[in-house]
Amino acid sequence: MRARRLLLVAAALAAVLSACGRDREPRPQVVAPAPEVGARGNPATDIDGLRRHVPITTEVTPLPMAVVENFDRRRGRAYPMQPPTIPHSIDGYQVDLNSNRCMLCHARSTAAQFQAPEVSVTHYMDRNDQFLAEISPRRYFCVQCHVVQTDAEPLVANGFRDIDSLLRDERAAQAAQARQ
Repeated sequence: MRARRLLLVAAALAAVLSACGRDREPRPQVVAPAPEVGARGNPATDIDGLRRHVPITTEVTPLPMAVVENFDRRRGRAYPMQPPTIPHSIDGYQVDLNSNRCMLCHARSTAAQFQAPEVSVTHYMDRNDQFLAEISPRRYFCVQCHVVQTDAEPLVANGFRDIDSLLRDERAAQAAQARQ
């Protein structure tokens, strides 16, 4: 008896839907093809820098591999508290539980000899801010935070300015206003 009622309800529902025209298949939407995009796109103006406005269903041509810069000069920071980038190649450096090649030059005891910046004092602190004699295990694997400098173009635009340049510009603007 119950199955018969369900069958009647289903038939009535099908009749109502067909009368409303909802049982028809939806018309496919016509979408214009994506415009041709170069290998690098335009990082300065593109919002979707990672996919370069290529639809998710389309295979993206990978960017060429970036070349490591070996200029031994420090770069500016791209955002506050950014770890410094590594200004030289580290191909073949061993950093594992037994050895850390970075510390050969950047340890506090040898930095002057190799004319390398010494590791920040924060790398010798444990999680309770207690100073250790050796580098902290939390800061031992350098490439966990620090990356090698390359010639890669940024994928998205970045207008970061550090506080020193902002204050310098503000002082210059105040001085110019005072002169008028």
